[in-house]
Amino acid sequence: MAVGVSFGSGNVNDGIATALGIGLQNMPEGLVVALSLVAQNYRVGYALWISLLTGLVEPIGGLFGVGVVSVAQGILPWAMGFAAGAMLFVICDEILPESQKAGIERDGTIGTILGFVVMMFLDIALS
Repeated sequence: MAVGVSFGSGNVNDGIATALGIGLQNMPEGLVVALSLVAQNYRVGYALWISLLTGLVEPIGGLFGVGVVSVAQGILPWAMGFAAGAMLFVICDEILPESQKAGIERDGTIGTILGFVVMMFLDIALS
């Protein structure tokens, strides 16, 4: 939905940056879904198919986001801020503690820092 909102607001550069950032984040997320299914003894092809299907919801959300922009222009900054805060909460509450429990503390921390650096680079490069 954030990609749709970014493109729907009329600033193509913001839309490209948002799409690229979310796309980069979704690739490892989809692989985790596939790996989880393979760990449960599903075939690799089936696991990849299911992870692809879980990602196909996002274009639908993008179309919905484009529609929302035209109707809710006044609350858009608040909604985008809420969405960003929700993502930060998920990362801080679930992903980081999980990496600390799994014995890969340094990898989790380095991955978080690298992810932040990549997003800042994309923000500057595509703005």
